[in-house]
Amino acid sequence: MINWLANLGDVTHAVQLALTPAFLLTGMAGILNVMANRLARIIDRARVLTDQMASAVELPDAWREEISVLGLRRRAASNAITMCVLSALLICSVVSVMFLEALLDFNLRWLIGMLFMGSTMAIVIGLAFFLREVHLATRNSYKMIPSLRKKSINGDN
Repeated sequence: MINWLANLGDVTHAVQLALTPAFLLTGMAGILNVMANRLARIIDRARVLTDQMASAVELPDAWREEISVLGLRRRAASNAITMCVLSALLICSVVSVMFLEALLDFNLRWLIGMLFMGSTMAIVIGLAFFLREVHLATRNSYKMIPSLRKKSINGDN
């Protein structure tokens, strides 16, 4: 009989092991949703500013500075999304390789480990980019909102 039919017990075990990465993917989907919403808000704000700039006779320095910060935030958010999507793709690869290992009776634990480590590093880098974007947004809000600027100048938090 075909060898992979004899490994159905291993496939069941692989399905059980694949549930953990599936839950991880669900959490990553939530993170990606937050990041995509932040990127959309950055793009919307940049559009509003560029529309205002088109009709303005003289460009205030604050607008130029905000456009510059929005560009930094957009790149950080985009990089964060890219790394988190890469992490999710690597997790999907982990699940696929786990099934191949069970079906074909290969020893692919080294590949599973490498893919999972790569996924973990990608999510760490993605979250670092996300933290950078949040930091830029917070720092810029102190400059743009007068009531926050006064508190910051006076040393209040």
